[in-house]
Amino acid sequence: MTRRVTDFIVVGSGIAGLMTALSLGKSGQVIVLTKAKEEQSNSYRAQGGIAAAVGEGDSPELHRQDTLRTGVDLCDPKSVDILVQMAPETIRLLTKWGTRFDREGDKWALGREGSHSVSRILHVSGDATGAGITSALLKQLSGHPQIELVTHTMVADLIVHEGACRGVITVDEGKGPVIYLARKGVVLATGGCGQIYRYTTNDLVSTGDGFAMAHRAGAALIDMEFVQFHPTALAVEQNPMVLVSEAVRGEGAVLVNEQGELFMARYHEWKDLAPRDVVSRAIYSEMQAGRRVYLDAQVIGSRFEERFPKIYRYCRMHGIDPAHDLIPVTPAAHFIMGGIQTDLFGRTTLPRLFACGEVACTGVHGANRLASNSLLEGAVFAQRVAAKLSSYADQSVDVPEPVYPSLCRDKQIEETWKKEIRQIMWDAAGIVRTSEGLLTGISRIKELQNQIPSGFIECHNMLITAQMIMNAALWRRESRGGHYRHDFPETIPEWSKKHNVI
Repeated sequence: MTRRVTDFIVVGSGIAGLMTALSLGKSGQVIVLTKAKEEQSNSYRAQGGIAAAVGEGDSPELHRQDTLRTGVDLCDPKSVDILVQMAPETIRLLTKWGTRFDREGDKWALGREGSHSVSRILHVSGDATGAGITSALLKQLSGHPQIELVTHTMVADLIVHEGACRGVITVDEGKGPVIYLARKGVVLATGGCGQIYRYTTNDLVSTGDGFAMAHRAGAALIDMEFVQFHPTALAVEQNPMVLVSEAVRGEGAVLVNEQGELFMARYHEWKDLAPRDVVSRAIYSEMQAGRRVYLDAQVIGSRFEERFPKIYRYCRMHGIDPAHDLIPVTPAAHFIMGGIQTDLFGRTTLPRLFACGEVACTGVHGANRLASNSLLEGAVFAQRVAAKLSSYADQSVDVPEPVYPSLCRDKQIEETWKKEIRQIMWDAAGIVRTSEGLLTGISRIKELQNQIPSGFIECHNMLITAQMIMNAALWRRESRGGHYRHDFPETIPEWSKKHNVI
């Protein structure tokens, strides 16, 4: 079996993985492993933007207050302090590394999104922020003498020996397994798990691999019940679904039902710019009552194409002209607030294993993520992960040959299994949850676990992640942020002190 040794291993090529790799590249050799194309990540798909207190009348303190309020008393204040204090400098670093944020004259062009008290969202090309940032980072990485990017490579598992993470094992179609060993440590930056739900804005690669690998290796995970459903995905049948950015509502678009009613006033005083969980549940309630929901962006008019070129293009592909037509929308799984438990430097409970980005739970988001804090979290904590990990002394990479599953790649059978998992999760652990639904979902997922051969690695990662979410949702007998229990609809103060550690 092929063995390769390096200083650092980073798994994932979104903003967290790329920023970590570039920050580590000053201290040693880095191998970045990603299971598809380097651009295939939720970071690349991100439209809305990246939040930072860089405008007049704004401050890290205001950004902090908005983040804590939206997190519904479950954020770690220390993590939030780091996030908002490092945000302006992180924007300068991204700019230095080639990100061309939109400007109005000599100032940043700053947008407004739900739950933000001021305009503080930076964009690239209107609604292509993620693509703009990750493309700039990939350009920096290209040709870097200390960094190697290996694409189309499935990391099957972490290698743990004598109580520490020593590396990873990859398996690929048509190739033999490869063992990658790290003298310093391994960073998981594998993103989220939206693909375990029937409706999602997440890239096809987001099957919860990092959560499952960390769990199998014995690392702790935390707050897995908190899943954010974005209120406004374009309501056409496709996977992944196209996001209609919150920034569209920030520019004045409003939600209406098929009767033409501006219904958000019935649900929250902030109306269309209420927190995401509130807006998602409001739309869900309208749909459950048999009313279709639309985004009316006619107030933006002819500016829509210039301000949101990507969304405009997708709408036109489906025969919708946002300047004149209503845009059909539906909630879809978008982001998970929970994840692998880390400290303020991205260290997990497993020595030599770090986590960064959506796969990590730094405590920044609490029960509900503030819009445009996700790209920021990946970029900020990547720098802290690299600073800490680069200070480590070398560890032994003399490990016995690990056991690994051989990869099954019958696409048709795999997709059938995946569809079943997604439907179970949408029904049992979606926007509105109940004890009965969760228990049924857990039972059905366990049945599938016994049926699906071990070689379907992504399916088994989805099954493990699904069970962690449902068990955590069953445990939390209240409603808070992204977690809503129909049988326990109140937010109970005592539960703000409670975290479910798996």
